[in-house]
This record gives sequence, C-alpha cells and structure tokens, in this order.
Amino acid sequence: MTLLSARILIFKITTKAGQHTMKKMSNIYESAANTLGLFSSPCLTKVELRVSCKGISDRDALSKPDPCVILKMQSHGQWLEVDRTEVIRTCINPIFSKVYTVDFYFEEVQRLRFEVHDIGSNHLHNGVKDSEILGGMECTLGQIISQRKLSKSLMKHGNTAGKSSITVIAEELSGNDDYVELTFSARKLDDKDFFSKSDPFLEIFRMNDDGTQQLVHRTEVIMNNLNPMWKTFKVSVNSLCSGDHDRKLKLIVWDWDSNGKHDFIGEFTSTFVEMRGAMDGRQVQWECINHKYKVKKKNYKNSGIVILNHCKIHKMHSFLDYIMGGCQIQFTVAIDFTASNGDPRNSCSLHYIHPYQPNEYLKALVAVGEICQDYDSDKMFPAFGFGARIPPDSKVSHDFAINFNEDNPECA
Repeated sequence: MTLLSARILIFKITTKAGQHTMKKMSNIYESAANTLGLFSSPCLTKVELRVSCKGISDRDALSKPDPCVILKMQSHGQWLEVDRTEVIRTCINPIFSKVYTVDFYFEEVQRLRFEVHDIGSNHLHNGVKDSEILGGMECTLGQIISQRKLSKSLMKHGNTAGKSSITVIAEELSGNDDYVELTFSARKLDDKDFFSKSDPFLEIFRMNDDGTQQLVHRTEVIMNNLNPMWKTFKVSVNSLCSGDHDRKLKLIVWDWDSNGKHDFIGEFTSTFVEMRGAMDGRQVQWECINHKYKVKKKNYKNSGIVILNHCKIHKMHSFLDYIMGGCQIQFTVAIDFTASNGDPRNSCSLHYIHPYQPNEYLKALVAVGEICQDYDSDKMFPAFGFGARIPPDSKVSHDFAINFNEDNPECA
C-alpha cells in the first residue's frame, strides 16, 4: 500500500492552553473534523446559574430542613447529576452561594432538573441517597436563558410541594475568565452570645445595575471566635463584579445561630479596585458598621474590623494570547496501512484511491495541516505509520516513520 491508502488520520494539537485552546481552535479544524465525524461546531456559550428557594416545607413540623439543590441534566433518556450546592442548615428560604457553570448549546434542547434535598444530620454520612427529597422542578436551559430569571413552584409526586418555590438566575460568562483569590479575617467583632463568643461568617454581595444584589460568596462559620480568619476562596471576576472593577460590593458579617436566625453584626461596602490594594503582601481593612447602633449609641465606633489579608488575580489567557506570545502548535499524523477496509482499487473501499480527486481522509489532512502550519515555525510535521510491511525485510510494523528515519520523522 501507499500513503494514499491511509484509512485513519489522527491529528494532535499540542499547546499549553488546554481546554481553553481547544474551544478557540474549534473553528480552525471544523472542516477536517466534520469529514472525520469526530467534532461539530456548535454555538457554545458558558452560563452561570444561581439558585434560591422560598417556603421550603419539611416533613417534621418541629424543625427546619437542611436544604441542598442537586442539578441534573437529561442525557439519552437518563438524568445525570451535574453539580450540587452547599448545604444550608435550618433554613426554609435558602440563597445558595454555589454557582453552577454549564455549557449552553443554542441548537440543542437541554433538559434540566433541580432537586431540593433535606440533608439532615442523619444523612451526613450516608449521602443524598438516604436524604429526603423536598421537591423538584424541571425546565430547559433555553427557558432559563430566555427569561434570565425563572421562578417555578416545587413539585413532589406530581403535586405542588406546599407554597415552596425555586428561582434560577442565568448569567452569561463574559470574555473575562480571570478569577481572584481572597483571604478575609476580622478582629474585635461584637459578641452576640451570652454564654460564648460569636460564631461569625462573611457574605459578599454584588450590587447589580437594576438595584438588586446578588450573593457572590459565603464563607464558612468560625465557631466561638471574635477574631476569625476565614479560609482562602476563589471566585471569578465575572461573578464578583461582572467585569466592572468599580462596581459596588456589599459585605455583611453575621453571627451564626443553629436555628437559622443569624444575628447581624455589621456591614460595609467596597469595590474590587479597593480590594486590589491587598495585593503584593499588603492589607486592606474596613470598619464593620451596625447602623442601628450608630444611631442609638453616642460613643459607637464600629462592630469590629474586617481585613483583606490576601488578594491575588489569576489571569486566564486566551488562545490568541498564547499564539502572540510565541506558542508553537505541533501537528502529528499517524496513518493506518492495514488492509481491513479492502482493496484500495475498489471504489467501495474506504482505502479507494480516486484517479482525479483526493479521498476524504486526504481532504481532512490538508484542511487541518494548512491551518496548523502557520503556527509551526519550521513547517515540518512528524508522520508515522502502522500496520504495513516495510523494507528491507517486509516485516509488519505497527510503529514506523513514514520517511523511514526514526531519528527525525518530520516531513515537509
């Protein structure tokens, strides 16, 4: 057989850009990919989904549920779990800080199911299988996208689950994929408990253009501590401020209570521009203010100090950034010489050599190679073969260089 009898073309694009690069490269190898039937070129958009619930009812009237929302997506008739929120203790109106990030394909009907589970203390070690389903809601991703904010009643066994409802807010991820790493602490917070110290946690809200506020992150609770140091967390710049570094942010400190009625300690406002002052080992701090105390108490100063100890921006480079930075794309070809598809002289064979035009596999090779060669400085491509008898002894080889130069298999 000759090179023209190749049955399978395997191409590899090697860069440091990972998944981000592959997304950007989709239009480059579209024609070749369609020829091979391996890829398509869909209208793909990244979307963030935020979830909240109201009026969740529990089977036990004496206690409140510990809700968690599980997102499932339908695939080939089956519901597969995509992601789940955190568990919020003893709460009937939870606002979850967890953000679902999903791929939205305009040309597909993507069916979603949101299941609200009660993950009580008895289920902590047994997982969701033993938890109580408080209700669910089914819709398509397109419905959420078109409305941007979708609210529906929770259903259970085909009926509405009391007056409970779920709200899903959709937001398209902007071109800015950067994320920021933040570490907060506080000192001398107000003590809200009689027999112990406050159990503080911090919430960050983004102030939207329409006057509403969106929960961005909720820290863990630090028990019995007026000088807490919360764990470092990461959040996308898009989620934090919609890419607007001057957008107002509200930060609230609470004293956690097991009954879900958390005590307000204080709040303050800031911007991402101000937070960036904590880069390079510096700190930024704010007075935590309880406005009721400020009005009532003459000598009131603050309810504690909140400190941003660490701020680091992680730049997520685009495919173009890598190319303009000198990234090389390596294009490697492997060709199948086996006779499994029949005689190349037979027009029914996938190995058929047409007398006047290249076969589909050669078209794929050219379509990919002509694009990739612009990003390879020497325009030389390693090429290998397998499943052929090669000279001089005509033994079958499953790994050989097309140019028979094992030390330098690159071809012009």
